[in-house]
Amino acid sequence: MAATSLATGSSPDLRPFLNPARVLTSVLAPLEKRCLIWLAHRMPMRVNSDHLTGLALVSMIGAGGAFWLARVSSVGLWLAIAGLALNWFGDSLDGTLARVRQQQRPRYGFYVDHVVDALGAVALLGGLSLSGYMSPTVALMLLSAYLTLCVEVFLATCSLGTFTMSYFKVGPTELRILVSIGTLVLFSHPTTTIAGHTMRLFDLGGVIGAIGLFGTFLWSAARHARLLYRAEPLPQAPARPS
Repeated sequence: MAATSLATGSSPDLRPFLNPARVLTSVLAPLEKRCLIWLAHRMPMRVNSDHLTGLALVSMIGAGGAFWLARVSSVGLWLAIAGLALNWFGDSLDGTLARVRQQQRPRYGFYVDHVVDALGAVALLGGLSLSGYMSPTVALMLLSAYLTLCVEVFLATCSLGTFTMSYFKVGPTELRILVSIGTLVLFSHPTTTIAGHTMRLFDLGGVIGAIGLFGTFLWSAARHARLLYRAEPLPQAPARPS
């Protein structure tokens, strides 16, 4: 029924939706939560969660464009940092604002928020690949690792009812801060030397990031598969009549 409704453009007959438990154990999570609640209580009523989600997408596209601009002007690096800050504001505050105002739309919010995250990652790394500060190969490798981990997170959310937002005390906010710090370093040290070999700083960071993300995917996938295997043991075959 739901599939037919979607195909005809009418409102789908949706199944009951269990809002997944959010697991955020990053270093800055307690401070960030208090800050976001404080901001949500002071947001003008004319601003809603959709506006903030839109800001998150536009600012991440802008950050990618700013990295591309940095190829010809260092102003682009400052604009990229500003874009990452605005992305944090929109992406982190949209859900908090909905919860504070009791205006949650769990299905819509979960779906749109993470479609925006995926598009934002493509835009950011696409800009980096054109910036001259990161090679297209490393950017593609990092994007592939990120999206692979996203797939695992979403599958686990549907299968286990738990939405994991951070791993090993690192979440989206910490990643934005690391990228921003790395961007500041680009002003003075765009390259680094490893074992006598000079390479771009963001290539080194991108390779390390891709390995970390893919390693996290393998660890998380093995852990969740084990949990599901134990929760759903293989049914015993019926006894054959003698």
